[in-house]
Amino acid sequence: MNNVIVDGENGRPRFIFAHGAGADMNHDFMKQVTKGLVKEGIQVIRFNFPYMIKRAEDGKRRPPDRAPKLLEAFQHVMNELGDKPIVIGGKSMGGRMASLLADDEQVAGIACLGYPFHPPGKPEKYKGEHLATLSKPCLILQGERDTMGKKEEFAEFALSKSIAVNFLPDGDHSFKPRVRSGFTEAQNIALTVEKLSQFILEVDNEK
Repeated sequence: MNNVIVDGENGRPRFIFAHGAGADMNHDFMKQVTKGLVKEGIQVIRFNFPYMIKRAEDGKRRPPDRAPKLLEAFQHVMNELGDKPIVIGGKSMGGRMASLLADDEQVAGIACLGYPFHPPGKPEKYKGEHLATLSKPCLILQGERDTMGKKEEFAEFALSKSIAVNFLPDGDHSFKPRVRSGFTEAQNIALTVEKLSQFILEVDNEK
């Protein structure tokens, strides 16, 4: 598969990990989380959405593709891996796209890292309606200060009982805490790997 990177051993529980809107599959966050998951015995499949492939080819920044094209690309990667149920997810936009594929029979579970519930400062433009009826196991890892969905906003979000939420201490949308908080980005990445790997392994055991 072109524009796809597979890390980890074959035969291990697998996780398809999609990137966010502004950074590709080789962004430091993507690589750090992938490295941590592989250490926990998980095979991670990363890929670039079509607009990122074009950016790599001509160097021009462009906005993300429309949702149907993003979902088609995600589905293509799933299909290439066979028909066994698999955990899918991603950072921000990538996680949202994964959640929109929840009803696919190949999907065993969904993991969203920094779910973009709304654009910064525009809570009225809510993008999580479908999360109220999600039936598959789903993990949302969210920075406490995420401008696309802060911890205090979650009381207003209608989320399915199949969704588990964990907050990254003082984290922003990239999970970075403020220096004065006493927490570090490395700690939040480690916590992300811990919660995410636990989720993937639990879902895999229940398949």
